[in-house]
Amino acid sequence: MNDEDLPQSEREDPRREFRHILMGLASASVLTALAFFLAVAKPLATGWLLAALGGLALVQIAAQFRFFLHVDLKKSHRDDLQLVLFAGLVIALMVGGSIWILFNQHARMG
Repeated sequence: MNDEDLPQSEREDPRREFRHILMGLASASVLTALAFFLAVAKPLATGWLLAALGGLALVQIAAQFRFFLHVDLKKSHRDDLQLVLFAGLVIALMVGGSIWILFNQHARMG
């Protein structure tokens, strides 16, 4: 498939794509460095620290989807976004169900 067959929203200028990747690299690096700083320096109470790390993880996921996987809210990318959201739902159900079963088994053992 050549570039002319793609819709206008799918065509990428190589310089624009390179800037996009550099912005993604910069944002991922800053978010990772901030998470490491919080984990090592522990400037917050434990509960707030876990919440901050979880928030940074969610922002990191959003940055990865936006800059590297090119998943955004444009009409031409909604199928990709729906696929990612469905996969996330399946994974959440599997992990949540496994944890529920483990806690149930733990309660029955004691």
